[in-house]
Amino acid sequence: MRATLTVLTALWILTGCSNMNPEDFADIEPKLALEEYFDGETRAWGIFEDRFGNLRRQFTVDITGTWDGEELVLDERFHYRDGEKDRRVWRIVRLDENTYEGRADDVIGVAEGTAFGNAVNWRYDVDLKVGDGSWRVRFDDWMFLQPDGVLINRARVKRWGFEIGAVTLMFMKPNASTNRANTSETVSVSAPAGG
Repeated sequence: MRATLTVLTALWILTGCSNMNPEDFADIEPKLALEEYFDGETRAWGIFEDRFGNLRRQFTVDITGTWDGEELVLDERFHYRDGEKDRRVWRIVRLDENTYEGRADDVIGVAEGTAFGNAVNWRYDVDLKVGDGSWRVRFDDWMFLQPDGVLINRARVKRWGFEIGAVTLMFMKPNASTNRANTSETVSVSAPAGG
């Protein structure tokens, strides 16, 4: 019995449990609206860490966002430090005040996004390239808009319920430095960019 309890406790710790809910951020400013933040050009800097905290990849992402009033299209161009390049195109629709859905070629089905205050939480499955094959993994992706137009993104990546790593990104608009004097303005933000 004690051995079973020890194993279950270890599994609980390894899989990582979070009680964070998007609703917890309902009153936090600046407000994040994906279709506003990502309309136009955005740049991101990111890292991928394995489950032991070892840095495995570093990259930048150049994003062109187009909002037509109904759909946000995000054309993401990834540039990895080792020379690899990749591209992902997101198509995001706002269903209501607090709900988004997104689609991309490597996303299985539909990504579900929930937005409150300065936060958006995305949950989706991806076929992640690994060597000559791929792994189906689950992203629990959180975005938090900060003053001065800085967007922080942290995505936990799981396979079979076990965390295998985490992606951290920081997004900025090219004109963010000119807006620093107006930190009281409401700013909005966009979709998942797990790398």
